[in-house]
Amino acid sequence: MKHYTYHPQGTCSVQIDFDVDDQGRLHNVGFLGGCDGNLQGIGLLVEGMAVDEVRRKLAGVRCGYKSTSCPDQLATALAQVR
Repeated sequence: MKHYTYHPQGTCSVQIDFDVDDQGRLHNVGFLGGCDGNLQGIGLLVEGMAVDEVRRKLAGVRCGYKSTSCPDQLATALAQVR
């Protein structure tokens, strides 16, 4: 399992940590900052999912007037993994 840290742009969260196993599945997603309950929920929902599936589902999600969101930034981080 490989650990990654990503520093999102344009969001309330300032750091995203996650692990990817040898089968390309996501584990231990954690956000620093942002809407704690919602981001904990996202981490639990994507646990064990394939990186490509998470990217496909979360890319383009916007937060209010912003052009991005914490889920979109997770998708951006995952795009850099593979």
